[in-house]
Amino acid sequence: MATTQLAAPTRRRFLNFRTWVLSLLIVVGIGVAAAVYTMINGLSVTNLSDRVPWGLWITHDLSAIGLGAGAFTFSAIVYLFRIKRFEPIARAAVFIGFLGYTSAMLVLAMDIGRPDRFWHPLIYWNVHSVLWEITWCVILYATVLTVEFLPILFEAKYFDRWPFLRTFGHMLHKLTPVMAFFGLALSLLHQSSLGASYGVLSGREIWFKPSLPVMFIMSAVAGGMALTLLATMVAGRVTHQRLIPGTLKREIARLVGFALLAYLYLKLWDWAATNYYSHAPGTASAVERLQLTTPYSQTFWLLEILLGLVIPAIIMLYPTLRRNDRALLIGLTLIVLGLVVNRWNVTLSGLVAPPQWSPGVLGNTIAAAYTPSLVEIALSAGVLAYALLGFTLGMRYLPVYPDAKPE
Repeated sequence: MATTQLAAPTRRRFLNFRTWVLSLLIVVGIGVAAAVYTMINGLSVTNLSDRVPWGLWITHDLSAIGLGAGAFTFSAIVYLFRIKRFEPIARAAVFIGFLGYTSAMLVLAMDIGRPDRFWHPLIYWNVHSVLWEITWCVILYATVLTVEFLPILFEAKYFDRWPFLRTFGHMLHKLTPVMAFFGLALSLLHQSSLGASYGVLSGREIWFKPSLPVMFIMSAVAGGMALTLLATMVAGRVTHQRLIPGTLKREIARLVGFALLAYLYLKLWDWAATNYYSHAPGTASAVERLQLTTPYSQTFWLLEILLGLVIPAIIMLYPTLRRNDRALLIGLTLIVLGLVVNRWNVTLSGLVAPPQWSPGVLGNTIAAAYTPSLVEIALSAGVLAYALLGFTLGMRYLPVYPDAKPE
């Protein structure tokens, strides 16, 4: 009787795991079908155009890279600044960063239209292009993440039959401080350059400013740590384990809160400098067209500022709320969603509000509109399912959290 009572929950958990994995595999298959369809027919199957060349896929790319920034943040904290109490979550941060960057690269492979030419920036150098520098940094940092991830992979029980791989993994692990240094340098370069790629668009007055690189870094630091902690807490609840100590969880939450305040300070001053105090004709006209034809103002103040920054900062910094796991989960989720909304707004806002010289612009009438096509949505869903599937399998088969204990 006792054996039956213990076996039933275990069987249910196994069935739930199998159902979850099967569901993710189906969505991944749909994404693969969308990718093949795009490669055969080209970007004409999307709703992208010459006026709006960046859409859902670039938003997905920027979000995945920003939310994967926990890898360089925690690696720097543990291996460069030697704050060892953060070590229980460092592996998870690297793993999530690896999934985030590979997700971004999968989306980019489709967005460039000719994925067979992805290697061109490596051979044909255009040192005057911000995107050229981003390409190099992303490829190099993805290599760093792979080197950091391989020791975790080779510690899986599956590799017991190949001890030389485990030995090789231990050798790579000794390089972790060096990889953390290069990872920090490369991440700071390309996280800021992603913002700079908008800040140098002199024809798009809304984002033509030097503050975007710094704000991209700050939002990535806060969002990356938030996603790592969120994934850790959700995984702990699902597996009924305490993956990291409670004191560390609350300390990370407080660190996220301070990062949010720093980002909020910069963001509000940036808004004031370009919208409230400044009356530059180009920027004022572009903002006016944007406000009249899109919900940008509502999404900025309600989703980015209030829900994505102010409320989470209160939860992260107020001790009573920070100790409440339910409130903490809500706050971390809002941070992640706020970063995604920010990347969507930055990607689309400067494009759907075209310059005055754009053909078809009459007064304040918008000339460019964009809604993702089913192919774009299917591909993004497939890439997201890939990341969730990778994290699910990693939690089950890899020593992602070495200090995990049953609850």
